[in-house]
Amino acid sequence: MHMLLRTAIPLLLVLTGCATTPGSKTTQASQEHDALYAEVTTQSQRYEAAQEQLRHGDTALGEAERLASLAALRDAASRCAAASGCDGARFIHAYEALLQPPNSLQAETVSGEGEGVAGDAVAANATSPVETSMPAAARTVSLLRGRDLREFITVNQPVKAALNEWLTWMRPALLDTWENYRFMRYRMWPEYEQAGLPEALLFGIMAKESGGRVHAVSRAGASGPLQFMPATGRRFGLGRDANGFDTRFDPQLATRANVAYLNERFAELNTDLAMSLAAYNGGEGRMARLHRSSGGKSYWSEGIQRQLPAETRDYVPMVLAAAWLFLHPEEYGLEFERGVVEPSELLLTRPASLNELAICLGSSGTRNGWFRTLRNLNPQFDPSLLLPAGRTLLAPAALVAAYQQHCLSGPRAELALDIARARAAIPTQVASAMASSNNGGVRYVVRKGDTLASIARSRRCGSPQSLARSNAIKAPNYLIRPGQSLSLQGCQG
Repeated sequence: MHMLLRTAIPLLLVLTGCATTPGSKTTQASQEHDALYAEVTTQSQRYEAAQEQLRHGDTALGEAERLASLAALRDAASRCAAASGCDGARFIHAYEALLQPPNSLQAETVSGEGEGVAGDAVAANATSPVETSMPAAARTVSLLRGRDLREFITVNQPVKAALNEWLTWMRPALLDTWENYRFMRYRMWPEYEQAGLPEALLFGIMAKESGGRVHAVSRAGASGPLQFMPATGRRFGLGRDANGFDTRFDPQLATRANVAYLNERFAELNTDLAMSLAAYNGGEGRMARLHRSSGGKSYWSEGIQRQLPAETRDYVPMVLAAAWLFLHPEEYGLEFERGVVEPSELLLTRPASLNELAICLGSSGTRNGWFRTLRNLNPQFDPSLLLPAGRTLLAPAALVAAYQQHCLSGPRAELALDIARARAAIPTQVASAMASSNNGGVRYVVRKGDTLASIARSRRCGSPQSLARSNAIKAPNYLIRPGQSLSLQGCQG
């Protein structure tokens, strides 16, 4: 074993004891503590610079700097272990990020030889770009890649409690998430793979956010499989396209925005992944302020935890627990079908809606039928909308033959047509009646993903507040729901 590793292990055990002793109280960090914490950042940056030197062939100096940075960090950790109230978790994170075998650098330099996506290959043993550039985030990222997540779950009570939730009353929701995700995986996973992020993290976030339902919309207006609010979505390239489609519902584009958001949080917080997940749920401004005011303490520290809303304290362990179950389902009695689902094109040879197709295709080959899969793969279409012959849809390859057999002629095709057309007529009649009401005034029927602000902007209504006043919508949330009719009196669009 490497000498530094042999020396570090007893020290880590001491630090772990200091960080997790029951009844310990978090106090305001003294100047001495602040100086010790600053060493984590300083020596991590020094280590990164040494890695760069090694990559560029300066072996002697790079190796000397690498060892010196580890020695300096070890010295600071020893002083932290001896100082009452010092947060040892920060040094544990840094050690797990920095104490890598020397050959890990070689794995990075040859990563282009592996199988990747769009030419950006990543070797199986390569270090994640997130880990390389943000050492404090490396601990959780490494754990989620399956190295020693079991140990993490064993000692972390919130994650164990979350496992209990997923494996009891929320088990159907977890299985539904997997069923939905496996048909979208070919569009979502490459975005994470290129960024060096673990697929388990993507699954964990999606399980908690939407259950893999592309058209999920929260009461607050967050939309899509990864639940972006309108303003945050616009920051990362999501919004209405030229056809009026809200790209927050596009699984690939939403995943790309999710990666960009997480990377921005990593860079801002320079801490473990749990803190960035908390920002995803509880707000980046809140977490940035807590990070600064706490001196960069771990997300799990008491000082951070007591300042978080209950929803965020629940959110982070639920995401991590779902990620762990994604990696090891069999050990918990879960059955995740792992086969690759190849996408195919389904050419409509007669007009049909997604609703009609879901009825005539039945449920053969899937637990819950094909409606959700068709909806997720073709998010731009209203399920009641009659699509013309010649339209090409995305669908699992197995559905192409089933379409020919059950959806073009015969009793099931006729039944599906009768049922779907009856349902499609209802919203048309309601919308028509609402449009002609209010003394002939112009009205708007709220769609999924709409917010009062987005309607006011697209219809040039002056402000969301004026639109709210004319429709008796109460502050401060200004909640609206799909199907609701709004008066656009005074709007110009």
